[in-house]
Amino acid sequence: MKIVTANRLSDGRVIYVGPGDHPVEHIGQAAVFDDEGAEFALAAAQANPGVFVGPYIFETEGHIPSGRDRLKERIRSAGPTVGNSLKAHA
Repeated sequence: MKIVTANRLSDGRVIYVGPGDHPVEHIGQAAVFDDEGAEFALAAAQANPGVFVGPYIFETEGHIPSGRDRLKERIRSAGPTVGNSLKAHA
């Protein structure tokens, strides 16, 4: 199974293609596709550059990243890795 992910144009946050090709913020809300469905969802995201920046497909088992990019996708799905650490140095 596969999920389509990208970054949101307005703020750079990680988003996923959800039901109806709409952007969702959490991996648990993402639509899960077979190979053909993922290609269609990717094309829909690529056709919407005002929202989806750099969309791509990754492999999952349900909503859990798998395959060779699983570590990267688990980190991305957990949210920003810098958070408040930048405020302490400002």
